[in-house]
Amino acid sequence: MTGGLFRLITAVLTILGSVTLLPSVAHAQPNGSGTSTPKFLKLTLDAVAPGTVTTSSDPMLTVSGTVTNIGDRVVDDVSVRIQRAAPVQSPSGLRSSLRLDQVNYEVTGPFQDVAERLSPGQRKQFSVRIALRAGGEGASLGLTDPGVYPLLLNVNGEPAYGTQARLDDARFLLPVLGLPGAGGDATGAASEPVPPPADASPVATTLIWPLADRPRMVAGKPGSVNGQPELLDDELAVSVGKGGRLEQLVSALESVAPGPGRERGVAGSVCIAIDPDLVSTVQTMTHGYRVLASPSDPGGATREGTGAASAQAWLDRLRALAGSMCTVALPFAQVDVSALAAVDDPGLSARALTAPADVVDAILGTRSLRGVSLPDSGSIDDPAGQLLRGHGYGTAVLASTAVSSDGAASATENALTSAPVTLEPGVVVGGEQAAPDVVRVPTVSVEPPAGAPAGTDPALRVTTFDIWSATALAAVGSNPPTPSFTPSKVRFDVTNDSRAARLQDALGAIAWSALNPSPERPRSQLLMPPQQWGANREEGIALLKQVELLTRNNLASPRGFAELVAQAPDPHPYTLEYLPRAAQDAAPERFVPPVHAQGARITELMRALVELPESELTPHAFLTPAREDLLRALSLSDRRADDDTLADLHAQRRIDQVTKELDTMFSSVSVLPPGGVYTLASEQSPLLLVARNELPVAIRVQFRIEAPAETNITDIGEQLLPPSGTRSFQIPTEVSDSRKLVIPISLTTPDGVALGEPTSVSVRSNAYGQALAIITACAGILLLLLAGRRLLRRFRGQPDPADEGFERQ
Repeated sequence: MTGGLFRLITAVLTILGSVTLLPSVAHAQPNGSGTSTPKFLKLTLDAVAPGTVTTSSDPMLTVSGTVTNIGDRVVDDVSVRIQRAAPVQSPSGLRSSLRLDQVNYEVTGPFQDVAERLSPGQRKQFSVRIALRAGGEGASLGLTDPGVYPLLLNVNGEPAYGTQARLDDARFLLPVLGLPGAGGDATGAASEPVPPPADASPVATTLIWPLADRPRMVAGKPGSVNGQPELLDDELAVSVGKGGRLEQLVSALESVAPGPGRERGVAGSVCIAIDPDLVSTVQTMTHGYRVLASPSDPGGATREGTGAASAQAWLDRLRALAGSMCTVALPFAQVDVSALAAVDDPGLSARALTAPADVVDAILGTRSLRGVSLPDSGSIDDPAGQLLRGHGYGTAVLASTAVSSDGAASATENALTSAPVTLEPGVVVGGEQAAPDVVRVPTVSVEPPAGAPAGTDPALRVTTFDIWSATALAAVGSNPPTPSFTPSKVRFDVTNDSRAARLQDALGAIAWSALNPSPERPRSQLLMPPQQWGANREEGIALLKQVELLTRNNLASPRGFAELVAQAPDPHPYTLEYLPRAAQDAAPERFVPPVHAQGARITELMRALVELPESELTPHAFLTPAREDLLRALSLSDRRADDDTLADLHAQRRIDQVTKELDTMFSSVSVLPPGGVYTLASEQSPLLLVARNELPVAIRVQFRIEAPAETNITDIGEQLLPPSGTRSFQIPTEVSDSRKLVIPISLTTPDGVALGEPTSVSVRSNAYGQALAIITACAGILLLLLAGRRLLRRFRGQPDPADEGFERQ
């Protein structure tokens, strides 16, 4: 009876809308990141001090954050506490520990009140402190040894109509290089500082500092002398301007750049990886540019760009850095090297792989590291490896999971399902004695590039980077992607975590290998952020200082990128793997045929164009933008999102625009159709034709004339048409028929590729052949006979009968 009465009351109250009954415990629901999907409160980590613990750090850890009521009801008695789990024991734990349930964070601090009540939409900032080590009064994290520790910030509250419950949490890593001294314990004795591990040799550390951006140039615009370039939008002006993403990345580097009175230090471990598409676009901006009024309308109205001054200032600062630090060129526009290999177009491949170093060096006035490729995907297939080696690359930098030992699956704690590329056995080129981080892929072997010294090794070496630190670095900053090489078991939406938490995770990942020596792992690390990195100045400086801090504590030593890729061989057989997720994130296969087709048309036209000394515009400068547009269509930029519809749309639009522009180029060279019927003065009169070239460069052409049987038209061979002009031609012609003849005429390149629209000439000749000759001869003979007869009669004095009726006057 009591239960029935309760259900009746509940139903009545629900209908009236006066109350909502909740379960007795209002726990947040877990989401893909292993944190929580908050229903009532949202907890955000704002700062951690110290971010990395050393022997000289404050013995108290201070964590600041913000609690926001995101629900539709009041939450009372809001409180937070800090919890700690066991230190990370394996590299994969840098990721998987962030998904542990809160019960695994066994060391707990006390709850500290944040607010008595938070109304919907209200937020409250807070700061909590806890001792790092036990021994003093009050709670502590109980740290005893260096390591990387997962911490959890837990917020509890009591929603209206509910009970006290955990409503959200925030997880992050705390790297501990050493422990400061603690206060007195129960006996009054103070704890001594705990230094870093003394038995660990410094980790040779190399850091790649990428500078890249999504493609910005409007497609379908050929090279010109005076024309202003067009950009899809003006976001790049913001990015290189004060406070922009690219400006802040450069500013962070400037904080460690070598200079007067400053030691090289951490700068010796940094190599700037530069996208040639980015710096060439920024350089074009310095001379003035236009921006589409609507990015979705490439042929629409434009407006003046606003970033010329910012672009010049940013380039000048980058030039100064490039002159004092290692630089390496990235593949053009973050092109998908595996898709590029599938396209198999020499011109496109050369522009994507061979030209980047020259472009970067010419713009920045430096000499970049040659022969090393950094594919954006971190994983390539066998044809891509052969393509790299064929273009002079001796080394490719790939994810550690992109190679496997003895054909086995990649050695990660979270195994991947991947189909290894079938490769022949061979020799590994390695780095460290304990475990190689550079391998030779023996089947990626081709003939050494033209001009290579005798004895050049035809095999491609592979330098690997650690995927766990790379995944953590990718999460730093704005718009963080999850890289293709991150194992599926530990993929989650990192945007649920605050930027401060993601920075802490990266600091922990950088420090982990230094704090955990093992004979199974090399004492070396290559730190690889994503190419389109979103770290700001403060985050970049924090990461650079982390490397510096490890160096000062004798846990790391700076190592140059050139030194890394020149490691000595280590004989272990390895094979190359193309990771399934990399294949999923790749440029779609449907783009390969049209890119190949248009690339071939560019090559065909390039072979016909001629460079003239008096012409400012060269064929190379004229057609290179079209090649670059096709490469941008194969870019991996923005392809890590779950929905790559927008990336596909931009790629298809670029291909369509290039196709349309090439159609215009080919149709710009043609024969002008003569009006009416063309009458030859005789059977051997020349045929007069006029050809027009609307291209701004000279071109070699041939006439294709389908001569009827009654004509004999001489082939005049290759002819040169001037840029933006016309030229008349006399075609030797012999016609043996007086009827009107239609002669089809068209232009081709010397290789026989059709140019322009074909036309036809209607010809009538004053030609009567042999009959005309006989009639003419007979008439001449008759004329001579009649004239002779008349003269003879006159000599005889006999009047000519034709003169009868006329009297002599």
